[in-house]
Amino acid sequence: MQLFLALVHELVKFAGLLLIGQGLVLVFSFGRHETNPVYGFFRFLTSPIVRATRAITPTRVADRHVPVVAFLLLFWLWFALIFVRRSLILQGAA
Repeated sequence: MQLFLALVHELVKFAGLLLIGQGLVLVFSFGRHETNPVYGFFRFLTSPIVRATRAITPTRVADRHVPVVAFLLLFWLWFALIFVRRSLILQGAA
């Protein structure tokens, strides 16, 4: 169980870092992000996360905000996994 949670924790962290990288390329490409190959690569890697977030968010949420919502969901999931893993470790040590 510990190994599975560690793997999920690292995957959530990796996905969050990909979304941060995509956002940074968006900011630093000065409006030409669609032609940037690095942005395209980040967009390809984060598309499953963004699509899943789009599926669970209300339609009132604009499409341009969905990656931010995805990042926030990943952040809170990452944070929750820290506490779950910590409690399992403390139960095993007692």
